[in-house]
Amino acid sequence: MEFFAFLFDLIMHIDVHLESFVTSNGAWVYALLFLIIFVETGLVVMPFLPGDSLLFVVGALSGVGLMSYPLSVALLIAAAVAGNQTNYTIGRWFGDRVFGWKNSKFFNKDAFDKAHTFYEKRGGITIVAARFMPFLRTFAPFVAGVAKMTRSRFTLFDVTGGALWVGSIVTIGYFFGNLPWVKTHLSHIIWAMILIPGFVILIGYFKDRSKAN
Repeated sequence: MEFFAFLFDLIMHIDVHLESFVTSNGAWVYALLFLIIFVETGLVVMPFLPGDSLLFVVGALSGVGLMSYPLSVALLIAAAVAGNQTNYTIGRWFGDRVFGWKNSKFFNKDAFDKAHTFYEKRGGITIVAARFMPFLRTFAPFVAGVAKMTRSRFTLFDVTGGALWVGSIVTIGYFFGNLPWVKTHLSHIIWAMILIPGFVILIGYFKDRSKAN
């Protein structure tokens, strides 16, 4: 319970914690940020780490000169791309085994083959869009690896999505993160970053189910 309480406090007050860390440890903050983004995107068991809110606060701190905007953007894009590549590789490693499985009551080989085909045809936009959706961005590269999406195709959309995700949110934080209204309502903004993408996913899921019925 203490861990979850700490995690909740970290997510909801990421601005306070990050600013304090920058003040106390200086350049070491870049190593910490790289690690957080890499783990959040690279390990399928760590989808709960702060992502969007962290990038937004990095932009806000860059806007007041506490951090370097170009260095932050470049480093975090590298972390996001490397994380997805690691996640994809793990999924591909499992995929080698999955492809050898036969149809059974526990495994639908036809459904798996369809997933592979889907990722080859439409997986690119999934990889890019998933960057902006908490939890989903952690699982999308893993599934792409399991489904054997080709490495070159995955890398193209991995780099594109990582650059759009990091660049856009850090830039928004840079220009708007220090406005009085934003600073006053930052906790609500963080909740919106977490919940709105989730609602979008749910709406899409129920629409697909209604079409299927």
